[in-house]
Amino acid sequence: MSTSKRLVQYALLFKRPIYIGLFLLTIAVLTDLAGPFIAKYIIDHYMTPGSLQFEPIIHLLIVFFVLAIATAVLRYFMYIYLQIGANRIIQKLRQDVFGHIQTMPIDYFDNLPAGKIVARVTNDTEAIRNLYVQVLSQFATSFISIFGVYIALFILNVKMALVALVVVPIVYFWMIGYRKYAAQYNHVVRTKIADINAMINESIQGMTIIQAFKREEQMKEEFAEMNNEHYEYQRKLLFLDSATAFNLVNVLRLIIFAIFIYYFGTQSMTTTDVITAGTLYAFVDYITRLFSPIVNIVNQFSQLERSLVAGSRVFKLLDRKGEPVSTQSIPRYEGNVVFDNVSFAYKDNDYVLKNINFTARKGETVALVGHTGSGKSSIMNLLFRFYDPQKGKILIDGQNILSIPRQAFREHMGIVLQDPYLFTGTIATNVSLGDPRISRETVEKALTAVGGERVLKNLEKGLDEPVIEKGSTLSSGQRQLISFARALAFDPAILILDEATSNIDTETEEIIQHAMEVLKRGRTTFIIAHRLSTIKNADQILVLDRGEIVEQGTHDELIALGGRYETMYRLQAGALQ
Repeated sequence: MSTSKRLVQYALLFKRPIYIGLFLLTIAVLTDLAGPFIAKYIIDHYMTPGSLQFEPIIHLLIVFFVLAIATAVLRYFMYIYLQIGANRIIQKLRQDVFGHIQTMPIDYFDNLPAGKIVARVTNDTEAIRNLYVQVLSQFATSFISIFGVYIALFILNVKMALVALVVVPIVYFWMIGYRKYAAQYNHVVRTKIADINAMINESIQGMTIIQAFKREEQMKEEFAEMNNEHYEYQRKLLFLDSATAFNLVNVLRLIIFAIFIYYFGTQSMTTTDVITAGTLYAFVDYITRLFSPIVNIVNQFSQLERSLVAGSRVFKLLDRKGEPVSTQSIPRYEGNVVFDNVSFAYKDNDYVLKNINFTARKGETVALVGHTGSGKSSIMNLLFRFYDPQKGKILIDGQNILSIPRQAFREHMGIVLQDPYLFTGTIATNVSLGDPRISRETVEKALTAVGGERVLKNLEKGLDEPVIEKGSTLSSGQRQLISFARALAFDPAILILDEATSNIDTETEEIIQHAMEVLKRGRTTFIIAHRLSTIKNADQILVLDRGEIVEQGTHDELIALGGRYETMYRLQAGALQ
């Protein structure tokens, strides 16, 4: 289905205010176009020599002004109703886009910068909003006005009205030619806006690195290059729009007026028909009114094209296959996990995990160790179903996880990341994440259990202390404790700890280690660890290398084996001495 048809479908969802607005607009155009006929009647009947009468003129002028006021009032309410309809359409569209983003697989976000996604939800939907508010109202006003003017012209003079009809196909073919080039330029412009948003977002997120490595000038140059390319295409659009707007319509206006003068001039000299002054006035007025809406239509070509391009980008996102958010709930599982000959690749056949086999029983702690790129995080991604394996299967309590909706599956899983993410809100909302099942009492108990008094003791408002985006005003240890409390509050059956102690000092690590022990009780726990001293008590340790499990066992067993793990442990122990 074309972008235009889909935009019409969205408009029909809120057709009532739009229909009311268009109805009021139609009445407003009729009251507006009645003016020249009243003026013609006054001139022809009451302002000719020997027939000047003030009382009828006053009455007709009163009608004239009443119609003018009615036009203004009708246009006012027309604008309000069209705005209401447009705002409701965009509210619905933005909600659909944002909701669809929540269903997108993780690899979608891996391959597309955040700024580009933000541009879809904000910039592109705002451009579509202009379609319903600006383009729709101008096109509707103009088309109804043109239709009314042509009716009036045919009433006044059929031959000249037919001549004036030549304007319609000229404008139509001009619009076709304009769209051919404008579509190309607008696609580039919208893409560059998304690129600019992405770069701004990336620069803000990485400002510490940029300034630490003195890359400010390089970033400015890269931004300038991107900005200049955007400018160049905007300039091309400007030349195209300039040629399309006033120049075209002004030439058409002059041609029609030349024909009009020639026609009425020769007619008055070669025929006995008398052309009244009122007719001349009305005809000139209507010809002028004809070109005003044509100017409005032509001037909206660029906005129409921008809106259609923006709409195609938004619908392209909506057409990306997502997974509907399931409301299904499943009983809390025991936590027995089996990886059965699992292989996985992020791209094509470039496998990062190869024939992974292990079993984690209820309540066990399984540690994953290995060098960067060995596959530790990929196992966690599969376990949390951020991705699904190409080969083999993963079982929880004997059930293949692919048979369970992702949201229901994750209901009984918890995760603590190496760099925990905190949302704008308070400490309490960051623990509960707004889940009504988690009371304030549960939040307090979870924080206390993981040693959260360290987080709260220096904060003036305690649980209600404001947290800005990413929790940048809190220390890494405080953020980590909040993320532990969050996991504990949700009481997961399976817990994933991803480098939970790698970014904190030794003193804080003791508190975090205590929090980890509290959190692990009664749960199947998976730990990714670089500090091997923190996993000596794990029930089993999986040593990975290039996507394969090369060693497996407890700490003591692996040390006795004298293999890769033993070498890694001795190197770390020596480095700490």
